[in-house]
Amino acid sequence: MTDARPILVLQTLRMGDLILSFPLCLWLMRAYPGHPVWVAAEEMFFRDLMPIGPQVVYFSWNEASFARLRQERFHLVVNLSHDDRAAKLAGELRSDETIGPVRMPDGTRYIRGAWQLYRASLVGGNRHNLFHWADLNALDVVPPSLMAATGWPQPRILSGAARRNVGLFLGASDEAKRPDATFWAELGRQLLRRGLRPMLFGGPKEVELAREVAAGLPGDILNLAGRLNLAEFAATGQAVELLVTPDTGPMHLAAWTGLHTLNLSMGNVNCRETGPYQPGHHVLRARLSCSGCWSCSRGGAQCRANVRPAAVSYVVSRLVSEGAGRLARAGVPGLALEETGRDAHGLYDSTPLEPPREATARELLDRFWQAFWAARFGLWDRRPAESAYAALAESHPRLRERMAAAVAEFGRDLKPALRKGAQAFDPGFWKSSVPAIQPLRSWCQMHLSNSDWSAPALRDCLAAAEELVALDEALR
Repeated sequence: MTDARPILVLQTLRMGDLILSFPLCLWLMRAYPGHPVWVAAEEMFFRDLMPIGPQVVYFSWNEASFARLRQERFHLVVNLSHDDRAAKLAGELRSDETIGPVRMPDGTRYIRGAWQLYRASLVGGNRHNLFHWADLNALDVVPPSLMAATGWPQPRILSGAARRNVGLFLGASDEAKRPDATFWAELGRQLLRRGLRPMLFGGPKEVELAREVAAGLPGDILNLAGRLNLAEFAATGQAVELLVTPDTGPMHLAAWTGLHTLNLSMGNVNCRETGPYQPGHHVLRARLSCSGCWSCSRGGAQCRANVRPAAVSYVVSRLVSEGAGRLARAGVPGLALEETGRDAHGLYDSTPLEPPREATARELLDRFWQAFWAARFGLWDRRPAESAYAALAESHPRLRERMAAAVAEFGRDLKPALRKGAQAFDPGFWKSSVPAIQPLRSWCQMHLSNSDWSAPALRDCLAAAEELVALDEALR
């Protein structure tokens, strides 16, 4: 007899986060046949997405739904939300297994699942993270082989006059994450001069912005800001060749429905974490050392100022007319252009579109830490981490020495916790060392706190440090 106990996903965050949970829902259906997949989310987000996303059962985020869910026995609960309401509900539900934040009856909170704990450790310290949010949603509960075997369609290519239609989605949840009206108007004018047809999109909050942009454009520009619900936006996108957009929920909807997106990544967002997830999309960002920050410490202006309308219009015209070939050969001066894809393990990856060059220290560190955590949590074996560390050590020997010293310092800093537990730890422990080693310190601090400063957790932290020491000693 088929076990029909449902699987429940809690996703109370914004629309983009809900869409980034669509891959998880698909994988859950395939990995756990016979178990219905339910999703508890804000109705204002899922209502219009129901015909577009996976065929799951939605529950509105309200007390009536909570009462219904408390009556159920679940096979699995996956809490993708960080707010206390979701953690409380996750702790109240009866389930064979629960992943993500959980609040216990006594008020204490824990994060269950190695990958969900890793994601929590990225708060404020995500500089070297390469794991996409959509993958992190799933890695605790979906076999990696299933994720790797999933084929995602490339963005569609239109024919005839429709190839000239370029959508401009104007808004984002934070003004620092989007261009201003002057930028959009100048981009629209440049696209018109290149023979393209810009179309303005946005939600109700972008109506005034869209009017200002339209006023700066010649002729009768199609302005759809505030006029479409999500389903209508997805349907209209069928007649658009390319959508130029900041990192926002409709960008994820466009990518999910096959509309080619050019993500203008600016402000405190990391395109490796929340950029377009499906393969074949493009991301354009400023080439700055602080790119991908969690929170801006530089006023937020430079990463926006470096992305200029002339450069964006050039990239758009090339993508629309001939694809990324010429862009890959020449690059975009002062900017980083990347194409989304998959790595050898089937996880999200992005490829720089530029002439061949040596990898930077940050890029080598990014690859190393990705391989290190993948090996640590059993996703891959140790060989990718060994290769990545060897490449880093060869190209940047001084950085290698600084990392080795920082690992030794980490061990010394950890000793007080062996004796005194939480009382010995400063909240800033994770960032009290060189940035290259902060991923280890941040994870360790989160792991210890999540484990009530237990001896096994301390041993885990020391073992992780010993793995770094072993990688270094193998090269000496």
